[in-house]
Amino acid sequence: MTQPYIAINWNQIEDMIDKLTWEKLTEQFWLDTRIPLSNDLDDWRLLSAAEKDMVGKVFGGLTLLDTLQSQDGVAVLKESIRTQHEEAVLNNIQFMESVHAKSYSSIFSTLNTKAEIDDIFTWTNSNETIQWKADRINEVYQNGSPLQVKAASVMLESFLFYTGFFAPLYYLGNNKLSNVAEIIKLIIRDESVHGTYIGYKFQLGYNQLSQAEQEDLKQWVYQLVFDLYQNESKFTQEIYDEIGWTEKVKVFIRYNANKALQNLGFDPLFPDTAEDVDPIVMNGISTGTSNHDFFSQVGNGYLLGSVEAMTDEDYTKWV
Repeated sequence: MTQPYIAINWNQIEDMIDKLTWEKLTEQFWLDTRIPLSNDLDDWRLLSAAEKDMVGKVFGGLTLLDTLQSQDGVAVLKESIRTQHEEAVLNNIQFMESVHAKSYSSIFSTLNTKAEIDDIFTWTNSNETIQWKADRINEVYQNGSPLQVKAASVMLESFLFYTGFFAPLYYLGNNKLSNVAEIIKLIIRDESVHGTYIGYKFQLGYNQLSQAEQEDLKQWVYQLVFDLYQNESKFTQEIYDEIGWTEKVKVFIRYNANKALQNLGFDPLFPDTAEDVDPIVMNGISTGTSNHDFFSQVGNGYLLGSVEAMTDEDYTKWV
């Protein structure tokens, strides 16, 4: 007789973090179609050609990374689940990564012509630095151990996305492109939960390793972060040099690399802290979104608090 198919039972929870994460993610559900992006057209027309080029490349790169995560990353994470409820959470994460990827296309369709959009995707799909980091993460997804896969996923969620997030947050702090930035803030809110949750699952497995295995994996993680940062520095120079933001962005991504390591339970690699990040950008992360009138039926799930790595204590607040 074959093994029976087991129905998921949400009244019998093996790991309460699964239930609390599911509730948090469903509570903050959103769609890009509910953000009035066309209200940013006046701001967009006032940007220089160099700024418009930068924004297109930023969102092209983010689209590719979200595509990688939704099509390959989460599927691999599901292969090493500890509970049925974890798979349900990952299903939610996978869907929202697809929402994120689609959101950038909504931005493009609002701000750009069809020819410009085609050029952005052609550039994204052929750019060496973008393709390198996608290949590096995907190589881990396809060939790494379950814990290496989780570590690479956290690097994507908590580190690599933030190179692109800098631009809309900086514009928001200067009263520009506020609706585009609102989408980014909603994405950041999701990624904060994704990175923390997957990092938590990483730590569960890491703590079961021998001391020697832990040390080997830790060194592997730090090397991965260093390699990704070297490439991300090149990418930052490529898209931000012309408008003079490169050094500010590098501080921001080093700070977020440290946050990714924190999600894995490791010490920071770089000396940069929140105090070193441009205060305009940090303020953009912490400022709540607008609650548009047509959100009234959805409720306050659209209001954002400050984005920071969560701890077990944060989860208990949701009970």
